[in-house]
Amino acid sequence: MEVALLTVGDELLSGDTVNTNANWVATQLTDRGVTVTRIVSVPDDHDVIVDHVRRYSEAFDGVIVTGGIGGTPDDVTMEAVAAAFDRELRVPDVTRSAVERHLDALEERLPDRELSVDVAAEAAIPERSRPLLNDAGLAPGCVLENVYVLPGIPDELKSMFATVADEFTGDRRSTFLYTIEPEANIVWALEDVMDRFEVTVGCYPDREAEHNRLKITATDDAQLDGARDWLVDTINASETPVSRDWGGDDSETETS
Repeated sequence: MEVALLTVGDELLSGDTVNTNANWVATQLTDRGVTVTRIVSVPDDHDVIVDHVRRYSEAFDGVIVTGGIGGTPDDVTMEAVAAAFDRELRVPDVTRSAVERHLDALEERLPDRELSVDVAAEAAIPERSRPLLNDAGLAPGCVLENVYVLPGIPDELKSMFATVADEFTGDRRSTFLYTIEPEANIVWALEDVMDRFEVTVGCYPDREAEHNRLKITATDDAQLDGARDWLVDTINASETPVSRDWGGDDSETETS
């Protein structure tokens, strides 16, 4: 399964908010064997969102859109997703009731504050979409064909993703190896192992940990195991982290 992740929000592009959602969702999907093919951040721009949703929905098995839902002026995601499929926004009874219940609970906790919320704007989702109720917040999400619309607030995102997580599956598996060999010294081995086995290998130097981390990914367990064993034997890689003094012995450095 190949999935694209579209994170929406001017605040992401300006640097005002760190895009932790993209990292979290990508990790959840990867752990489920899903291939994350795109991670793109876009502004709160109706036409930009429409364009990306249309293209990604056709190109990938699934699309996850986060952020920009609710009733504030910059929350244009629901309207844009509806437009991408030529749908109108509607307010189903189930989402209206959920928003009203949440507001009632807020009023009980905050009796001294008057809440002015446009319930219809908060509860609206594209017609003929599947509602995703927001147990951790106010605005609902939805599923429209292969597009999943989730909140941008991290706690709400995590809560809602849990209700659809089982719908994302794949057969990609990964394992990690570690080596103290400099990256330049093992390029030949990484190329060779990908020729020998149906795998991809990424090399990620970690200066602080004083090793290179190798990530081997495959869709076949036998290919994955074979590539791992070959690298262990060929470049003396280890399945547990190893380290050394990257800087060498300063006492042997010549000076003039």
